[in-house]
Amino acid sequence: MAILGRRRERELGGGSYGFPMRLTRHSWRRQFRILIICLALIALLPPIFFHFRLRSFRQAQLKKCSWLNSPPLVCAHGGDLYKAFANTMAAYQDALRSQVDCIEIDVSRSSDGVLLALHDRDLQRISGDGTSRVGHLSLKEIKELESTHQSSLKFADSKVLTVTEALKSVSRSVRQVILDAKVGPPSYESGLAKDILSAVEMTECNNCLMWAKNDDLVREVMKLSSNLTATLS
Repeated sequence: MAILGRRRERELGGGSYGFPMRLTRHSWRRQFRILIICLALIALLPPIFFHFRLRSFRQAQLKKCSWLNSPPLVCAHGGDLYKAFANTMAAYQDALRSQVDCIEIDVSRSSDGVLLALHDRDLQRISGDGTSRVGHLSLKEIKELESTHQSSLKFADSKVLTVTEALKSVSRSVRQVILDAKVGPPSYESGLAKDILSAVEMTECNNCLMWAKNDDLVREVMKLSSNLTATLS
């Protein structure tokens, strides 16, 4: 009976042989599955880590190079000055042939209130007088100086343009036109904002921007018009 009882016990999985053996096999299988899962996780972690690391690196690089999506404008100050004087038709046309994005036009006002694409230093080059100022001469006087000294100038095309003429020649061929307003004696900024806005409206220059070193002029332009962007240079 004792022998039959032990045999019966082993068949049922009891005693010191059956149950401990089954428990050991179950535990080993469980540990094996855990080991496989751990190995799988260890194998997956490096690719996942490097994926997110590379993603953050790419985002950082894109942030640094975001300007490539909106690159800076190539702007010709007074036009292309390699073969022409600044603010002349030849300088503007050469700049356009170079496919610049932007042209800057110097804006000065003669003593009789005409806006000219002219800088004091341009007038001094024409006249040969280092003290010449656009605001002290009328348009007629400037034209006379131009014709008198034409033969002594380096480039043949040195005709002084009005701002209206300059805008008509370039505004529809570039992305941006910058009007660099010069404020000086004797009129200074008095009425200059209205004169500039009048020229912009007359030529329908929708891509014009004005800057100046005179904050009163900038404020006056901003006050009179919301269509022309004005800023300090």
